Amino acid sequence: MTLSLPGDNMEPMALHITGDPKADELLSDDAFALLTGMLLDQQVPMETAFAGPEKIRERVGAIDPATIAGYDPEAFIEVFKQRPSVHRFPGSMAGRVQALAEAVQSDWGGEASAIWTKGHPDGAEVLRRLQQLPGFGEQKAKIFLALLGKQCGLQASGWREAAGHYGDEGAFRSVADIVDAESLTKVRATKQAAKAAAKSAKA
Repeated sequence: MTLSLPGDNMEPMALHITGDPKADELLSDDAFALLTGMLLDQQVPMETAFAGPEKIRERVGAIDPATIAGYDPEAFIEVFKQRPSVHRFPGSMAGRVQALAEAVQSDWGGEASAIWTKGHPDGAEVLRRLQQLPGFGEQKAKIFLALLGKQCGLQASGWREAAGHYGDEGAFRSVADIVDAESLTKVRATKQAAKAAAKSAKA
C-alpha cells in the first residue's frame, strides 16, 4: 500500500514524526499505518501514538486492513500489551484499530488512500469521509486532513478551509505541523498553553 493512488497527483512524502526512522518510514509509505497512528493519537504522546503502527507490524507481521480486521480480538489486545506497549489503553484502542480496519476493508476496498483520492474529492468531502470512520471525530478528522494537505501533497480544493485552524500556514498546532525536532517542540508548547488556558478557564 502507498499513501497515494496512481494518477492522484499526490507527491511522494517522508514524514518525521516519531524520531524512529523505521516507524516514520512506515508512516510515509503506508496510508493505513498513517491513519492508524492518527487514531491512536489520544492520551499518549504524539510520538508514541504514531510509533504504534510499526509495533503492530512487527508483532503481527503486517499492517494491512484485511489482516488487522481478521485478527483474533483477544490476541490483538495482547499485541497491544507487549512491551513497549502500543497504547496505554490496550483493550479499547485495539478494538478501535480493528474497527477502523474493518471500515477501510469493507467501505474502501482495503485501500485507505481511497478515502482522500477516490473520485477526486474536495477538502470538505475528504473531511466528511474521515468523520465517518470509527474513532474519528471532527477534531481528529481536521488534524488528519491538515496532515494530508501540509505534508502528504493532498491537492483537494479547499482542504485548508475544511481543516479549520489546523490548516493555517505557519501554525504549530498539531502533528500536521511536525517536520523535525524543533517543530515538535513548538507543537508541544502550543498544546501545553492550550491545556493551561482551558484549566484556567474552568477555575
